Amino acid sequence: MSKSNSPESDDRPNLRVVTSPEAEVYDLMRAPETTAERVKRLQAEARALALEQVEALEEVLLKAADMAKEIAEGGDAYPVGARELAHRLGQDLPVKAETMKAIIAKSHP
Repeated sequence: MSKSNSPESDDRPNLRVVTSPEAEVYDLMRAPETTAERVKRLQAEARALALEQVEALEEVLLKAADMAKEIAEGGDAYPVGARELAHRLGQDLPVKAETMKAIIAKSHP
């Protein structure tokens, strides 16, 4: 059976619009960029990729916090020490994710 090409497919890349003056479609008819222009463009791309990775980390932290809360509330099926640790993680990870969000907001207005 072949893969579905539906819009809900998770196989599509997660694309983002970069609103940076350095971000532009490369015009094949223009002269080659200078080394300085290339450095600026590559730095802008690196910043955009770094932002994506930090946002992905924030998302994973929140998912981990949800899982930790489930374990903490899981009752006797989980060992006491695991429930206690999961309880602490469930409280701590959302705070860390919010801190990460605040850092991103400050550095990427």
